[in-house]
Amino acid sequence: MSEIFKKIHTSTNGFIRTRKLTFQKIMVLVIQKSLKSLQIKMNEFSLYLDSPLVTASAFSQARLNLHHTAFITLNESAVVELFYKEGEVKRFKGYRVLAIDGSKIRLPKHPTTQKEFGEISYNNQHLKTKGTNVYGLASVMYDVLNHIAIDSTLNHGKSDELDLAIGHIIHTEENDLLLFDRNYPSYKILSYLCVTNRKFVIRCSSNSYKQVRKMIKNQGDDDQKATLIPHHSRKKEIEFHDLPKEINVRFIRIQLKTGEYEILVTNLMDESLFPTDLFEEIYFMRWGIESFYSILKTRLNLENFTGKTAETVYQDFYSTIYLTGLETLLTADSHQKLSEKKKTKYPQKVNHAISFNAIKNQAFSLLYSDLDNEALYEKLTALFLTNPTIIRAEREVPRKKHSPHNQLNHAIRVKKIVF
Repeated sequence: MSEIFKKIHTSTNGFIRTRKLTFQKIMVLVIQKSLKSLQIKMNEFSLYLDSPLVTASAFSQARLNLHHTAFITLNESAVVELFYKEGEVKRFKGYRVLAIDGSKIRLPKHPTTQKEFGEISYNNQHLKTKGTNVYGLASVMYDVLNHIAIDSTLNHGKSDELDLAIGHIIHTEENDLLLFDRNYPSYKILSYLCVTNRKFVIRCSSNSYKQVRKMIKNQGDDDQKATLIPHHSRKKEIEFHDLPKEINVRFIRIQLKTGEYEILVTNLMDESLFPTDLFEEIYFMRWGIESFYSILKTRLNLENFTGKTAETVYQDFYSTIYLTGLETLLTADSHQKLSEKKKTKYPQKVNHAISFNAIKNQAFSLLYSDLDNEALYEKLTALFLTNPTIIRAEREVPRKKHSPHNQLNHAIRVKKIVF
C-alpha cells in the first residue's frame, strides 16, 4: 500500500511511529475478522508472524487511527475497477444486470452508534419486554451475474431507501439493467431512471398504480403500455428535482406457481427484444442480491461486530464488502474448472464456507507477506475445489419463520462457523 493511500486513510498522527501494529497489519486484521475473542486472535497473529505478543487493547487503540474509507477505496480500485477492466464480464442481452436493495443491520449499542445510526423501538407483548435497538440501513448495488458489490453504503436506520438507490445510480452506465423489489417503484425514482436513460425492471406493490390494481385482479392484458404522471401531492417535489411530468412505461403481469400475480414495471419497451415471457427470468435474477445479504449476515456473521463504536462498525461493514469481492476474484478460475466437469449429475460451484475460510486463514500471506503469489494462488485454488456445492436449478426450499428456540438451537448445534 502506498504512503499516499496510508496518509489519506489515517488520522493526523496515526501510524507515524514504528509500532508492532502497522497500518498494513491493522488493515489485514480487520479484513480477517474472526468470531474468536480479540485476545485469542492477537495471540494467533503474533504466532503466525513470529512477533512479540500484542494485546487486544493495543489493537483496539491502533484501529482508531484507521479510517473506514480505506476499505471503500480498496474495493473500488482493487475489486470493481480491476474486474471490469480485466475480468470476463457476464451480461444479459448486452446489459450488466444490477440489483439494488437495502437491509437493516443490527448494530452494537454505544453512544457513537446511537448518534450516528439512531434507534428503533420494539415492544414484545408476548415476552412483556420493550426497549430500543440500534440499526443501520445497508444499501447495496450488486452485479448479480458477476457477483460484485459495485457500490455499498451503511446509513442511518431510518434513511430513505429511494434516496439511497438514487445515490447508487451515479455508479451505473447506459448498458446497465437495474432490478428493484416492490419498495422502490415510486414516480420519483421511475422518472429519475428514465431521464438518466437507465433501463429498469421493478416489482410493484399491489396498491402502487391504478394499472397495477387492475392487473392484480386479472383485468386486461398481461403486457400493457402506459403513461404515468406524478400524484398531485408529489408534483412540487418532481418540479423541484426538475424531473419529467410524465413518463412512458410498460407493465408486465406474471403468474406465480401459487396462482398469484406479480406485476413488474419497466422501460424496456422493445417487445421483439424483450417479449412478455422473458420478464420472469429477468426478475428472478434479482434473487442474487438476497443471496448476497444472506452471505453477509450468516456466512460472514456481519452483525457480530469486532468493536462497539460507529467507526469500528463502518470498518467491519466495508471490509466485509471488500472480502466478498476478493473472494469473487480469487475463485473465478475454480468456478470455471467446476463448470467444465462433465462426470457430474448436477453443475457445481465453489462452496462459500470453504472459500471464505481459506481466504481468511491466508489473509496475511495474500495481502501482507512477500510470498510467491503464484504458488499461494495454486494452493488456494486447490482448497476452493474441495467439497463443492451442488446446483439444483429446479429445487425450491419453502421459506418459513422459525421460533426463537429453533433459531437458538440452530446457532448452537447445527450452524457451522467459517472463521
